[in-house]
Amino acid sequence: MGNVNPRERRPRSRVPAFGRHLTPWGFPVCYLGWAYLWWLPIVLSGDSVWTFPNAVLFLVGGSSPLVAGLSLLWLTSGRDGYRDLRHRLVETDRIRPRWWLVIVLLYPAFTLVAASVAVGTGFTSAPLEVVEPQRLLEPGSLALLLAVALVFPAVEEIGLRGYWFDQLQARWSALVASLILGVVWAAWHVPLVYMVGYYDETTFQPELWWWLPSIVLTAIIGTWVYNNTRRSVLAVIGLHFVGNLTGETMGFAGEVYPVVHLGTALVAVCLVVVWGPESLRGWDRSKPNAGFVERSS
Repeated sequence: MGNVNPRERRPRSRVPAFGRHLTPWGFPVCYLGWAYLWWLPIVLSGDSVWTFPNAVLFLVGGSSPLVAGLSLLWLTSGRDGYRDLRHRLVETDRIRPRWWLVIVLLYPAFTLVAASVAVGTGFTSAPLEVVEPQRLLEPGSLALLLAVALVFPAVEEIGLRGYWFDQLQARWSALVASLILGVVWAAWHVPLVYMVGYYDETTFQPELWWWLPSIVLTAIIGTWVYNNTRRSVLAVIGLHFVGNLTGETMGFAGEVYPVVHLGTALVAVCLVVVWGPESLRGWDRSKPNAGFVERSS
């Protein structure tokens, strides 16, 4: 009987194979399941989200993009996946100068144009609610502003774009993948509307009938930036940050919000028509390929 290499006798790990069986629907199950598990008690309590223990439950539930994304990324891709994610988070050379301009100027420009249209058409004489200076001087309000503008986008996009979106785009067009991501992303936001006190310190007071469709449309805009910056997670975090910061410091008045999302729809439609639904990079250009390699099973 010949000698057998001990390494050949070891059974191969079943973990990576199991992880791939969860692709692509394991992420939304974990993402929504973890968030709802911790957030529904807040809603049912009827107490402010910022009281104890609701604030703790909120933060734990809000980590669901990271929990789902990083856990499943390890199961499906291991160190290669983490390495690829790190590159996409820190490499600024993926983002060409014109795309930095898009990231920084898109939402402020959209807000000012929409406000001008609202005034010009006589819809309202006060389309914007500019943040009060004293709010920027109050530590609690300032901390919430920075969290909404920067921390939340980073947590969300690491899971949504850093892990899940490439799986969707590998199976469907950029447009279809964006719509799927947008619907799941919108579902994640639903409990926030029912949390007492969540929006008390913000200029934003959403209603589900117009807010959820706007989130789906926003996902298309995010994909446009993501696909044209070599899958840069940093780029979509930046876009998300500027969008949230603009909304918190120069938000639309309550009566303008439902109507202004017609403008969001117009922008999304124009992007699809001009850049093509298959890749959102140009009609003759293919979708960017995922850079990480799955672990062998």
